[in-house]
Amino acid sequence: MFSHVMIGTNDLDAAKSFYDGLLGTLGVSPGVVDRHRVFYRTKTGTFSVSKPIDGNPATPANGGTIGFAANSVEEADAWHATGIANGATTCEEPPGIRDGSAKLYLAYLRDPDGNKLCALYRLPKEPVA
Repeated sequence: MFSHVMIGTNDLDAAKSFYDGLLGTLGVSPGVVDRHRVFYRTKTGTFSVSKPIDGNPATPANGGTIGFAANSVEEADAWHATGIANGATTCEEPPGIRDGSAKLYLAYLRDPDGNKLCALYRLPKEPVA
């Protein structure tokens, strides 16, 4: 459904450093700078960080969350730990399993610009006995 997601930053160099490390834990190659933006391209879509074109300060979306797919609990935990080590803060609950219509392992962060991020791993369905 989505071709790309773009968020704002007030410090492009710091954002690139942060997201190179964070997304690297999910196997994403370092971002490519194109003037005032950094692009992270994968087979499933593009994530970008940009200085606002209108010249106003970047602000995080109130109520918005950007979700990244993790391939395991360990990958989601590495993503979270890398984020914390590079200036992010934990938000929501600590990383862990959430029960709903599906069992999900979720790890939430706020990046240095205040954007809310999530690593999500869908746990395998338990066999029916």
